[in-house]
Amino acid sequence: MNEQAITLGGGCFWCVEAVFELVDGVIAVENGYCNGHVLRPTYEAVCSGSTGHVEVVQVRFDANRISLREVLEIFFVVHDPTTLNRQGNDVGTQYRSGIYLHDGSQEAVAREVLAEANAASGGRVVTELKLRENYSTAEGYHQHYYARNPNAGYCAYVVAPKVEKFKRTFRARVKA
Repeated sequence: MNEQAITLGGGCFWCVEAVFELVDGVIAVENGYCNGHVLRPTYEAVCSGSTGHVEVVQVRFDANRISLREVLEIFFVVHDPTTLNRQGNDVGTQYRSGIYLHDGSQEAVAREVLAEANAASGGRVVTELKLRENYSTAEGYHQHYYARNPNAGYCAYVVAPKVEKFKRTFRARVKA
């Protein structure tokens, strides 16, 4: 196994997590917060917008089974990278689109995929690309949220359509 990790911000972490938990080659998914100025912030503090953090999903994957490029291609399909500090009705800097690198070796691939997404959208992508800093794991009740609460209102109306879009678009990448 060739384990690697990337951290992604694509709006509410429940949405991004639900998709990547289904991706063949993904080993683990963890919801958290990064790139803010407060150590170990709470969900409530992050939601206030005062910490500078973004809601993120740390994706650990086996690079022998799925490449970083493929992980990022999925990411750009399942969220809207053209809306600044917003995904649907979720509004605030904590919902910004971002790729947070674990090391400099990921930068070239990330820049390439980001440039392709930007070209495909007519130059409207606002996804930030930065090194991951000040990461902390989100509270336990946020982990595997969709898997545990598929019939909750937000999950049924917001998360489920993103999961279905992933399944339709990346049929070959869905775990068996």
